[in-house]
Amino acid sequence: MDELLAVIAELGLELHPDRVRVVASKIEGLGSVEQFALVRPSFGPNADRHLIARFGQAWHDTDLMTPRDVATALRGASATAIEQERRGSVELTWTGPASGQVPIRHTEQVLMEVINAAQRRLFIVSFVAYQVNSIGGALADAVARGVQIDVLLESSSAHGGKVDHDSAAAMRKAVPSARLFAWSAHDKGAGGQYPGVVHAKCAVADGQIAFITSANLTSAAMERNMELGVLVKGGNLPEELHSHLEALIATKVLEPVIG
Repeated sequence: MDELLAVIAELGLELHPDRVRVVASKIEGLGSVEQFALVRPSFGPNADRHLIARFGQAWHDTDLMTPRDVATALRGASATAIEQERRGSVELTWTGPASGQVPIRHTEQVLMEVINAAQRRLFIVSFVAYQVNSIGGALADAVARGVQIDVLLESSSAHGGKVDHDSAAAMRKAVPSARLFAWSAHDKGAGGQYPGVVHAKCAVADGQIAFITSANLTSAAMERNMELGVLVKGGNLPEELHSHLEALIATKVLEPVIG
């Protein structure tokens, strides 16, 4: 019984809810588990064959669940998976020496996942940006599929900022259609004698997936540095972050970089 319920839970996570509805309906119409082979085509051509085989075997190994019971369990597993996605998931991301305690993912891989997920809007924040050709290519692909890209960067020293490199110019060259922003000199100096800097680093796509990281948009950060971040999918946080950044534009805390 435990194995059957475990496999049903996996199917609820793996299969699209529409596919689960079809499979559950087919199973519900069976006379017994002995007819399970009749249901296999309804899983679709791209389903995990090993997982389906485990499902069939686990059901054969227990006589405690009728076809209607199994169909109901599948629907429940799918509903749980939908609710889990709505609440969101958080994944720790680490680039650097391995300990065996957390997965190692290059910052570049995670950032690319966010950029590639964007369908309508993408907001990226970094202190600096240079020498990241693969990221530039992914951003160009996003533009080609109609994504509006907004980028907030620290201004160069020539424009009142704290870095020598002109990240805005480099980003404009890589992604000409991106809207570039800087922290308003008036607002960043409002706290006292020492103006602040744009030290935040994040990327958020469509208010659905967000990457909050220690890494700048540099090749060292993407590949070699020790960097820590979290990847958030679903839930309220990505939309809150995206709305916050857009509100800073609307209130002119962030100003367009001209020229």
